[in-house]
Amino acid sequence: MTRSGSRGGGSKGIVGKGRGGKGRGRAGTKPSGRSLAVRVKTAKGRRSASTRWLKRQLNDPYVAEAQRLGYRSRAAFKLAQIDDKLGLLKAGSRVLDLGAAPGGWSQVVLERVGPKGRLVGIDLTEIEPLAGATFLQGDFLDEEAPERLRDALGGPADVVLTDMAAPATGHAQTDHLRIMALAEAAYAFAREILAPGGAFLAKVLQGGSERSLLEALKRDFAKVRHIKPPASRKDSAELYVVAIGFRGSGEDG
Repeated sequence: MTRSGSRGGGSKGIVGKGRGGKGRGRAGTKPSGRSLAVRVKTAKGRRSASTRWLKRQLNDPYVAEAQRLGYRSRAAFKLAQIDDKLGLLKAGSRVLDLGAAPGGWSQVVLERVGPKGRLVGIDLTEIEPLAGATFLQGDFLDEEAPERLRDALGGPADVVLTDMAAPATGHAQTDHLRIMALAEAAYAFAREILAPGGAFLAKVLQGGSERSLLEALKRDFAKVRHIKPPASRKDSAELYVVAIGFRGSGEDG
């Protein structure tokens, strides 16, 4: 199972200004303007599902806007929109990005936390370097990972983020269980590294087996909610669970 964040694309560096400077990151707004729809013909050897995916990508305004602004993935807009609403990323914060490849979320984090903040990302695959970020290649589930990441952060994390997704199987229930397993593993890890008062954000899928994760989050945090940012496709079952005000891993709830 791949635990790399499935955020697609690749590009160059940071754009925009975060809360640490003047204004906000430019990914916080919806794409501007309209473009003509691109038609995609089914090529020989290409499955119809691949053709539909390609057509959606070519006609997705967030994909075009990410390329225009230099973000490494359209998912950058999801994090920016969530943060615009909830204010998770504060100037000077220490942030951990689990499954950080290709780095779109990390770009937004750096904009928002400013030069006094700290961003550390980890992924199974190598991540192209990004000024101001520390990227580690490895599995966050490894026994030594918490210590490595805490050392890289210079202390406990104020925010732990994950946009990880397992490769889709096409079977809705299987995909749901796999992504929930990743979210639960990410939270079990986050409990070891979050500072009191910290926040946790993870991608989940709408479905019926979220109870155990939600019960744990409600026990350990002051506030828990779901959010679906505008950049999340309407036909997608994905949404994000956000937990704010970590009470500390030593409490039994």
